[in-house]
Amino acid sequence: MSLNRIVGILLQEFYITKRSLEVIMDLFFFSIMNILVFGFIATFLFGSKNSIAGAYLLLGLLLWEVIRINQYSMSVGSLWNVWSKNLSNMFVAPMSLTDYLIAHMVSGVAKSLFIFLIISFMSISLFKFNVFDIGLNNLSASFINLIIFSWSVGIIILGIIFRYGTRIQAFAWGLIFLFQPLTAAFFPLKILPIFIQKISYAFPATYVFEAARGNLSDKSFNWSYQGIAFAENIFYFLFSLWLFNLLFRRSKETGQFASNEG
Repeated sequence: MSLNRIVGILLQEFYITKRSLEVIMDLFFFSIMNILVFGFIATFLFGSKNSIAGAYLLLGLLLWEVIRINQYSMSVGSLWNVWSKNLSNMFVAPMSLTDYLIAHMVSGVAKSLFIFLIISFMSISLFKFNVFDIGLNNLSASFINLIIFSWSVGIIILGIIFRYGTRIQAFAWGLIFLFQPLTAAFFPLKILPIFIQKISYAFPATYVFEAARGNLSDKSFNWSYQGIAFAENIFYFLFSLWLFNLLFRRSKETGQFASNEG
């Protein structure tokens, strides 16, 4: 692992983010529009008998954006090198997969934290909903668990793109939304059908969203849910690294890695 190479990839990510209207729209613009639209819906619910539903909605959105932005940054960040026919050049240099993945993981966390703070303060100032009221320890644990979960998803999607090419590149920004209903991001898990609930418990984010909703009324740390989420995250993260390495090797063996830039 080389710090200089990691910093070099991070600088590339910074300049792509700074100069790409597509990235600015997908990350900053959509996050801001989401908080505005969902915020007004929540405001309507605050004035009704379902006021807690408004809080669930805004809390879920703020935490969901952590997943979406981090996963998007990891997956689409690599696609820019594919689109610019620069991917092979990246690995001609003395750079390891570890350098490459760590740089994209760090970049994703930085973007997630930056945008999360922006939309959180928008939520406070415009809609009087303060996500920090659930407690800093609870929020920090939720953020860490959601980051690790989105790393795992991002790494798997990255491996799939390397293996099968740009014909499935839509996975980079679309696949993550399959987890939105399955993890009960915006509503209590209990409203899902029983058989879907059983599937939902297989995902770490489900426990995070459930714990965070509980923290709206009880700020004590939910060791059970956060602990289960962390344990599942470790399993999925290790699995994602194993699968990524498998897909990456297969991509090079079949020539797909080189043809990704064709």
